[in-house]
Amino acid sequence: MGGQADVSGLTNLDAVSKADVVVVTVPFSGLAETLRTIKPSFRQGQIVVNVTVPLETSVGGKATRTLSLWTGSAGEFAATLLPRGVKVVSAFNNVSAEVLGDSSKRVDCDILVCGDDEDAKRIVFGMVQALPGARAIDAGRLDNSRTIEQITALLVSLNIRYGTKSAGIRITGIATG
Repeated sequence: MGGQADVSGLTNLDAVSKADVVVVTVPFSGLAETLRTIKPSFRQGQIVVNVTVPLETSVGGKATRTLSLWTGSAGEFAATLLPRGVKVVSAFNNVSAEVLGDSSKRVDCDILVCGDDEDAKRIVFGMVQALPGARAIDAGRLDNSRTIEQITALLVSLNIRYGTKSAGIRITGIATG
């Protein structure tokens, strides 16, 4: 396939301590424990991209006692578990893991990005722009991730109904640069 690459592994704690941007993609049921485990390695100014959605409570699973969907989002919840000065951005919540996991596939959807720090969001926009076909949409503050996370349950349902694994969304009428 491609050329040679140097690959090395690190523990989660070591990886977090060395990264400027940490992407969290665990099931919602493991979010709190994962963040508590790696919390000591975070430093001020780091960016955490929360991809986790509380899907279990949206598509028929047990409601979690840790967070009610009506009181927040996984992104907001993550922010409460991290040290002060760590910037949380919610993104990639509505793009298929199937598409993201295959670099040969074009990401034919918009990526909604929510966060309270504009500089952190700009960095995540750059990550989105690196994906062919993807377009970053500034969806406002972190508390807007409440709505965006719920779209994922709809997309999963559409994937099942139409026998696909790549349903996504496009926001029309917005010019981005």
